Amino acid sequence: MKEKIRIGCGAGFSGDRIEPALILCEKGNLDYLVLECLAERTIALAQKRKKLDPNKGYDVLLERRIEGLLPLLLRNKTRLITNMGAANPIEGAKKIIEIARNQGLKVKVAVILGDDVFDRISGEELSMEGKKPLSSYGKLVSANAYLGIDAILPALQTDANIILTGRVADPSLFLAPMINEFGWNPTDFDLMGKGTVIGHLLECAGQITGGYFADPVSKPIPDMHILGHPMVDINRDGSGVISKVHETGGAITVQTAKEQLLYEVIDPGKYYTPDVVADFRSVRFQELGKNQIQVNGGSGNPKPETLKVSIGYEAGYIGEGEISYAGANAKERAKLAGEIIEKRIADRFEEFRIDYIGLSSLHGTTLSYESEPYEIRLRIAAKTKDQSLAQLVGEEVEALYTNGPAGGGGARKYVHEVIGVVSILMDRNLIKSTVQILES
Repeated sequence: MKEKIRIGCGAGFSGDRIEPALILCEKGNLDYLVLECLAERTIALAQKRKKLDPNKGYDVLLERRIEGLLPLLLRNKTRLITNMGAANPIEGAKKIIEIARNQGLKVKVAVILGDDVFDRISGEELSMEGKKPLSSYGKLVSANAYLGIDAILPALQTDANIILTGRVADPSLFLAPMINEFGWNPTDFDLMGKGTVIGHLLECAGQITGGYFADPVSKPIPDMHILGHPMVDINRDGSGVISKVHETGGAITVQTAKEQLLYEVIDPGKYYTPDVVADFRSVRFQELGKNQIQVNGGSGNPKPETLKVSIGYEAGYIGEGEISYAGANAKERAKLAGEIIEKRIADRFEEFRIDYIGLSSLHGTTLSYESEPYEIRLRIAAKTKDQSLAQLVGEEVEALYTNGPAGGGGARKYVHEVIGVVSILMDRNLIKSTVQILES
């Protein structure tokens, strides 16, 4: 068993940059690279792609990421753990094998299956958000359970170079290799808590290196155009040192670490994952040097008896239209335009809203500063279950060109389908994972 391992996080969401992962893999001297690329809406959209084409449904950037990373992973003997399998891990693994063969490389992929529980949903389950039956939300399109370390460990115990998962809890992607290398007992919930702290700190990648932290006035961060992603040296006792590759931009400080620790945390004493109910209240940070933060503490309580399941459903269509007004009385002309559209079509939609971008689009008129802008952009958006009706929104906005008020320009119109997401809890004993091995 090792005394220390190094894990890097090369992606914090599906659309993250590819470059930081390449730099970590080439220069970070990593044992493991994690790419965390799933969100609840992301996997629902992936399920939709899979329904249209059974060969799709894995992460849309999987091919580009793997094409650049694969030679580096094999050369540096770095194992990749990633949830880029999304709604179709098997087809994602087949694509990785195809890329390896095209590059003349030998690779083994361990595919984790079992998070898709759509066939176990009756529709009568009550959502966590609204306490309503799932059937009341409309046509269901996906149901994916948050798997944990129990699903990942069997894959790590193979000699696979890449572990490809679907929906797995974000910290579990980091906790599993710690258990695998240090021989931790998964029922030692204090260690599970400490490892979950580390995983949670790294899972959003560029956030802890200053990306989401940055404010050029109050919290400046250097060289953000080459923002690096984090890596951590983890000790057998669950402590760690978070850093980044030296020549990359960004900053890792006690302040960036504290912000990330509390990200998406409702109760720091009860952070639920499939592996542990982690307690963040004893976590302590110490700055060891520039871009080096020591992490100590964290504990945990026994894992929950249920797993969260993310449910995707067809939530209708949103039609949008935008148009700009500039010069004297720009705000008044934009407001008149909004009133015209509202009187003409608002009563035909389930939801209808008017935004004055740059003036009241974030906080509404109550909190926004009502000044006299020289330019303003009007946005009209409406929701409906009828796709053709959704198109009417943009058409009406475009018609403002000649039907007034004066001086409108730069109109745009578009329609997109909405995938809604709600959650339920499911008995973890009803959810079984398996591992399949594919190799080139």
